[in-house]
Amino acid sequence: MYGFLLLLHLLGATIWTGGHIVLAVVVLPKVLRRRSPEALLDFESVFEKIGMPALIVQVVTGVALAHRMLPDHAQWLDLDNPVSRVILAKLGLLALTLGFAVHARFRVIPTLSERTLGIMAWHIVPVTVFSILFVVVGVSFRTGWLY
Repeated sequence: MYGFLLLLHLLGATIWTGGHIVLAVVVLPKVLRRRSPEALLDFESVFEKIGMPALIVQVVTGVALAHRMLPDHAQWLDLDNPVSRVILAKLGLLALTLGFAVHARFRVIPTLSERTLGIMAWHIVPVTVFSILFVVVGVSFRTGWLY
């Protein structure tokens, strides 16, 4: 079961992180150069169909994997435990990602225009960085980088 959970988690991370890297490095510069909110909305509408399920898969499998490592959820808050610190780092990145995503979805995207593209860029770049940090923190479960 562990291997299956990890596989699903990694597939979700591949989709989520890869999609955000493409968005930040390829799509966003073109959108900003052309001042084209439509191009950004087109990418978002396509990516959302696979990106959001990938994020949900990551959350569900991430919680299951964390539970396998530390079954007592109270231990997740024990900052003296190196595994807990990594779990908390992942949960913190998730909270930041969700905060930016909710703000973008309900405040920025409904009023997206040429004038507000910069605000959207200030959402895309941090979420991309968070997605990369998710991977780095996840790798540390095996490498011990953050222990």
